[in-house]
Amino acid sequence: MKARLGAKVRSLRRRKGLTQTEVASRLGISPSYLNLIEHDQRQLPANLLLKTAEIFNVELAAFTDDSQNRLAADLQEIFGDPLFEEHPITTADLRELADNPSAARAVIALYQAYRGSIESTRALSSKLYDGRDFVGVNPAHLPSEEVSDVIQLNLNFFPELEAAAEKEAAKLDRSDVYRSLVQHLSKGYGIDVQLVPIGQDGGAVRRYDPEEHRLYLSEALPPWSRLFQVAHQIGVLAARPVIDAIIERSQQNLTTPESVKLCRVALANYFAAALLMPYDEFLRLADETRYDIELLQHHFTASWEQVCHRLTTMRKPDAEGVPFHFVRVDIAGNISKRYSGTGIRFARFSGSCPRWDVHAAFLTPGRIRTQLSKMPDGTAYFCVARTIRKSYGGYASGDSLMAVGIGCPIRDARKLVYADGYDLDNLDAAVPIGTTCRLCERLDCEQRAFPPLQYGLTIDENVRGRSFYAPATATRPPGG
Repeated sequence: MKARLGAKVRSLRRRKGLTQTEVASRLGISPSYLNLIEHDQRQLPANLLLKTAEIFNVELAAFTDDSQNRLAADLQEIFGDPLFEEHPITTADLRELADNPSAARAVIALYQAYRGSIESTRALSSKLYDGRDFVGVNPAHLPSEEVSDVIQLNLNFFPELEAAAEKEAAKLDRSDVYRSLVQHLSKGYGIDVQLVPIGQDGGAVRRYDPEEHRLYLSEALPPWSRLFQVAHQIGVLAARPVIDAIIERSQQNLTTPESVKLCRVALANYFAAALLMPYDEFLRLADETRYDIELLQHHFTASWEQVCHRLTTMRKPDAEGVPFHFVRVDIAGNISKRYSGTGIRFARFSGSCPRWDVHAAFLTPGRIRTQLSKMPDGTAYFCVARTIRKSYGGYASGDSLMAVGIGCPIRDARKLVYADGYDLDNLDAAVPIGTTCRLCERLDCEQRAFPPLQYGLTIDENVRGRSFYAPATATRPPGG
């Protein structure tokens, strides 16, 4: 299998702020040859691989071709669909298909279109049943999925946005951040901020009127959300050229106008977090507090979700924090936001494992839950999760309950205050988790919802296991 390392080399070069000419000079090759390597039109020879690792000050493991691993994981999940039960596909088959990225992505797109038609048919059936209006959907290219891919490909670290945010942060008075942000937006960009009384906001918590040069914020927003929305608006203006450049280089992943718009929002949000929680200060305090999320919340006037998300962006070369993955789910188990900074795989086309602590967080709303967990391949993680409530009105308006979880490799768990009291060397005590039921080999799981891909469904009318999908051994009990 030929490793395609061009994107990785390009990403590391940009994170270092180096040009192709500078890197090519250090490698002893021409800029045009480096350009071919970065676009996977030439292989990266072993001698140049070693030099490249030295230039970027990274381990050789950093050059693992994760894009093909993700393709293989997506294909494995797709072929785990019961649709393919009569067509056994081996892991070797999937690896071979992943070796041809164009064909692999075509299969994924075809499956997404298939799932989209199924969902549209279900929605149409519902409409015919209860008479409600029907709007067709085609999630073959969901904007949220495409934006997630852009974030994942950049390892959720955008040095250009960090630099732009650092430049703007130097203009703020940290003793009164909200007032300083509002004044900076007014004096620097001619935009005034106006709070809208509850009941007059029309359901919009934030609305920018470009003709009036005014940003309207609902009074229903809590203090940390007001901060974030003002910082977001500054990012839209101050970081526009940077955001345009990131979107330009991500065009192949953003296939619809909606994806581009959503990516702009996500990148402006990244800027806002970097502005409110400056990289160096945030990382220093994270280390000092041993990643105590609540203490970081108090210091930066931020929400649990904002702090957790910022923790996943600590990827600056020579100043990296603990690597985290991030996931946000609703009470039905739907994943609305995800990022893998640890190598853990999230299900893209099916439900996730119910044993993850982020799902159990709904059992104890508002309380922090921790978990030492282990995947079927033996990889272990330490995870922290808690529910969050989003309410933009009074009692009658209701609110939404979600859960946010982060996790790190077990080797980094001792840096977290939440791991105190855990025997991190005893992985026998870890909670066995998986990606999704169809890809999990554990047959003794009482929460299994589908049979595993490797074994299929076998039923013995005379024997009842923990579930229909977790068969028991048909032996007589002692003395029977």
